[in-house]
Amino acid sequence: MLNAKSILLVEDDNIDAMTVQRSLRDLGSKVSLVRSTNGEEALKYLQDSINEKPCIILLDLNMPKMNGIEFLRVMKTDEKLKHIPVIVFTASKEEYDVIKSFELSVAGYIIKSFDYQQFLESMRMLHTYWNLCLLPQNI
Repeated sequence: MLNAKSILLVEDDNIDAMTVQRSLRDLGSKVSLVRSTNGEEALKYLQDSINEKPCIILLDLNMPKMNGIEFLRVMKTDEKLKHIPVIVFTASKEEYDVIKSFELSVAGYIIKSFDYQQFLESMRMLHTYWNLCLLPQNI
């Protein structure tokens, strides 16, 4: 079951994670943030039956141990996980990363911005989706 109150941020950079937290606060989001610092850690979290599944995953691509593309390859073949929407959230503008991400069924691809207002606008677009996650599941 998806947890309508959380998103999973898979991000190894502390500054980027704090920026996501700040943007959620600035947007008045009621969605809580669960963080993993690499793909391996995120898979362990998602595969643990004690943890509720998030309504969406924000995924960095360039991480240690298991990068974002490797994470997607595993996640999208898992019947219990493959339906969770994933938004790639990365500094990579590499054509390979964009193409491979969409081949692996991501719902979107956001380039990290060093300008907070630009970043906040990207997050504002996602905020509408998160608000939909908060609706009762049996509508």
